[in-house]
Amino acid sequence: MVLHPATTALAGLLLALPAAVPANVAVPAAPLVRAADVNGHSGAGSLAGPPGAPPGVCPSGTGYGPPLPATSVVATKIRSGFSFLEGPVWIADRGYLLFSDMGAATGSEYVQPSTIRRFTPPATFDTFLPNAGSNGLALTPDGQQLVAATHDQRSVSTYRLDNLARGVVAGNYQGRAFNSPNDVAVRSDGVVYFTDPNFQRGNRPDQMSGRTSVFRVSGGQVSLVDDALRQPNGIALSPDGGTLYVGAYGENKIYKYAVQPDGSTGPRSVFVNYVGGPDGGTIDCAGNVYWTSGGDGLVHVYSPTGTQLGTIRSGSSGTTNVAFGGSDRRTLFVTSGRTNDSGLYSVRLNVPGYPY
Repeated sequence: MVLHPATTALAGLLLALPAAVPANVAVPAAPLVRAADVNGHSGAGSLAGPPGAPPGVCPSGTGYGPPLPATSVVATKIRSGFSFLEGPVWIADRGYLLFSDMGAATGSEYVQPSTIRRFTPPATFDTFLPNAGSNGLALTPDGQQLVAATHDQRSVSTYRLDNLARGVVAGNYQGRAFNSPNDVAVRSDGVVYFTDPNFQRGNRPDQMSGRTSVFRVSGGQVSLVDDALRQPNGIALSPDGGTLYVGAYGENKIYKYAVQPDGSTGPRSVFVNYVGGPDGGTIDCAGNVYWTSGGDGLVHVYSPTGTQLGTIRSGSSGTTNVAFGGSDRRTLFVTSGRTNDSGLYSVRLNVPGYPY
């Protein structure tokens, strides 16, 4: 999500870690699943290459054709009238979609409350978790916990799906509070990547010295990926786990980074020079990239080489994020629309993809 002058600012509360914990070490409530648990290996060192998409997402040995039924596609509105929607994620084994709905900021720190809502097809909506403080959402590899960029505590959190217990993936970096974590991506071995623009910092002190960054969490350790991007926003991984994509809203570009088997990344390069303000994005099983635009209300679709394949239109403006779902993962869910009339849309596509 991006902060526009005409819309409400976001903010949150700094998460205080126990003094005995090193400042740059994450403290999850329950461990993220290890590579051995999901890939059948004895440990991360036995991996031949970067671990790929989350388990069960992409069928192996499948050839795919064009992802879009036409170069210009219109998504169907499911429901509108929400405050400001973000971060959809499909929960396959339970058959529903979760997404963040952010309200108007309140209080002296200008904190914007956020509720996680649930859509159960074909037409049921309810509240899944009030006061979640969330923006972008993803899943742990075992599918049992949400991984959430949580601006209320300036952290990355987990929420267990069975009891909604909250844990911490990343609370700070070297003792300094993040700006306002915005979006997350999770490898199949549990390595977490997230963006930290300042859109939702509100009236809280800047402890990042004016920098907006991308971070990685691996083995409980928070590491810097890149602190030279202007307002990094959406983030996504290729299905083979070898490429990390980040939309830099302040530069109007989507960058890519080569990802090593241990989760570390190489130098960034430009994937596409984007028009419209890149917000959230996702990937399909053929490696095609879907990126939303806050300016023109479109989802822009690119091949893995950066060739534009077409667009998907939903709301007239303010398209914020996308996720694949449905029983065959070929339904693309889109959050889009003006503040206080934000909506959830869907469109059927030809290639299955990531649940966030």
